[in-house]
Amino acid sequence: MKNYVVIGCGRFGSSIAKTLHSLGHEVLAIDQNEEIIQNIADQVTHAVEADCTDENVLKSLGIRNFDVAVVSIGSDVQSSIMATLIVKDLGVPYVLCKAQNELQAKVLYKIGADRVVFPERDMGIRVAHNLVSQNVLEYIELDPHYSIVEIVTPAKWIGKSIGELDLRANYGVNVMAVKHGMEINISPLADDALKPGDILVVIGKNEQINKIEERG
Repeated sequence: MKNYVVIGCGRFGSSIAKTLHSLGHEVLAIDQNEEIIQNIADQVTHAVEADCTDENVLKSLGIRNFDVAVVSIGSDVQSSIMATLIVKDLGVPYVLCKAQNELQAKVLYKIGADRVVFPERDMGIRVAHNLVSQNVLEYIELDPHYSIVEIVTPAKWIGKSIGELDLRANYGVNVMAVKHGMEINISPLADDALKPGDILVVIGKNEQINKIEERG
């Protein structure tokens, strides 16, 4: 069990806080909005109405003792930057930040953020890919160029081995795992034949992955 602090509890932050708590972790939720804190109080370990840009306040809350900080402040870029600086200075080992755009992300990375996410953009990407291709189950963008994707094995691939399909040469992607029901093969061999219902976890350039979606 880890200790998490979620700073900024709008839709994204509150969703993370509630989910982490439901998974059995200690979660401190911080927001300046009294109503938000009242609404989330019974769904996290502790909920505090506080100014997240005040270093003394965050110190008094024992932020330095948390394993992970999630800075999920909305459109107030300055507050997001200040909160990130403070939690890093206080020694939180891992800090994940929400960003509105690439410029904000660059700044957050420069001041010490370990990971920056774009909730609205990332969700838009997933929805778009699911709309375009019924084969795509999950789409995780690693950076602007590379992604990990879960795809339902196209019908014309069934019965063929991974080596026979030669996905690296033909599609420019690598198969990381093959899922079948509750079983996951994380080291598929070249002579492993694909079966109906198999789900492939592949990694590659976005442009190459798009070819799988288009051509199957």
